Formats: sequence, C-alpha cells, structure tokens
Amino acid sequence: MAKIRKPRTPREKYGQELKLRRTAAGLTQEALGDQVVCSPTLISHYEAGRRLPTPDDARRIDLALKSDGFFVRWLEDLESKYADYFAAVAELEREASEIRQFGAQLIPGLLQTHAYARAVFRSARTNFTQDDLDKAVTNRMERGKLLQMSSGPVAWTLLDEAVLRRRIGGPHVMAEQLRKIADMAENGRLRLHVLTFEIGAHALLEGMLYLLNFKNAAPVAYVEGLYTGNLLDDPALVEACHTDYALALGDAVSHLDSVALVRAIAEEHEHAQC
Repeated sequence: MAKIRKPRTPREKYGQELKLRRTAAGLTQEALGDQVVCSPTLISHYEAGRRLPTPDDARRIDLALKSDGFFVRWLEDLESKYADYFAAVAELEREASEIRQFGAQLIPGLLQTHAYARAVFRSARTNFTQDDLDKAVTNRMERGKLLQMSSGPVAWTLLDEAVLRRRIGGPHVMAEQLRKIADMAENGRLRLHVLTFEIGAHALLEGMLYLLNFKNAAPVAYVEGLYTGNLLDDPALVEACHTDYALALGDAVSHLDSVALVRAIAEEHEHAQC
C-alpha cells in the first residue's frame, strides 16, 4: 500500500519555490545568503519551511532571483498570529527534536496554564478587550499542545526559584500552574531542574534562553526582552548559549528534588489562600 503523502503547508510551499528558483538561478545557499545578507543556514531554514524571511529579506531575495516582487507578495499571505520577533520561533519549535528552555521570571509559554497565561497577558495590556485576551491565550495553549504529543520534542526545563515564588494570578493559579509542571515532569514529558536562591549567581542570571535542536538542521538559540526577541543562528553564539545552559544546569537541583520542590512551593501557594 502506498504511503499517504502529508500535505505541504503554505510555508513549505514557499520554501520549496524559493529552492526551485535559487537552483534555477545557479546559486548555492551560501551565494544567495551573501546577496540577502544572511547565513546559508538561514536560507536552509527558509527553504525547509521552518522559518519565513522578514519583508526586507524577501525583497532582497526577489532582487537576487529577479523574481519581480514574487516572494514579497506571497509573504503577505503568510502573516503569523504571533509577535513579529517571535513568529519564527513558533514555526521552528514545531520542527525541533529537542527543546531546552530557561525561565528567569516567568514559566515558559509552552508550559503555562490557561489561567496563568491570561494573568500574564492581562498585566501587559492597557484598555484590553476580552476578545484580545482570549485570542492571545488560545494561541499560547495551542503551542503548549506540542509537548503533549508522543512525537513531540524532548523537553528540558530549567527554572529560577523566583519563577516558582512570584505569585502570578493569585495563590490558586500558581498552585495549579506548578502542579501541572510537576505532573509533566513525573509523567516523562519534561526534564525539570530548579536553580535555587542558595546557588546565588548562575550563568543564565541575566535573562531567558530558548534552545532548539533539530535532526537535520543546525541548532538555533532565542533570547528575549521587553517587546524584543533575537533568534541566533551564528554557530559560535549558539554554542556559547549551549555552554551557558550547561553551566547553569550543573548548578541546578536534581530532577527528582526539583519536582519535590515545585510541589512543596505549590502547597505553600495553596495554603496562602486560607
């Protein structure tokens, strides 16, 4: 029996057309990258449908391939439901074979409960509407389904103790959130480690970090600040991020002790309601 071919996504079609036209133009990925002013790895991600070019990159692609604005026009039909600086990450994480995430101030988005995510989004919006909040939370919950899939990526999560104790949404919301993380860790969907206050300084103290590894592509790293994000694909920078993650992981509490600590702090939040 013939194997049913999985339908191509719009982004995969975009990438395959880019590869087809690049090859027809006699350009390697490196040569096209030179004209677009990006790395060959980034061109590879574009062609695999893992990432979409920015409008500026699409314009340079059109110039390099003499495609008369074709890739710019098509890009307009592939707008993401995520913030511009995170859209590429949301695409890449679905292709990742392994995810390593660090939460400095917040529970990482893939792990958030509905109530926790709603509290986070509500705190960062003025004159918000319920529809806006509902849409943002729905998008985040959709992302979270990735770790529920049996074919999903291997997930490592490193959390600063501050993330566990910051009471976002109130005691009940925090208790529910922490129990979800502990349950996932105990069920084998998550490798969990906590950096406790007693450790003091650690390699990731200055901010969040998100590492994505792939079976057939180079790894990438993502760092984020207020209304900004930076997706890194330079091999030296990505390697440095992996080194920092490994250093912090070496200072963290063991998996079993981390799960126990998360459950204990969840109980503290729960009792704070009484």
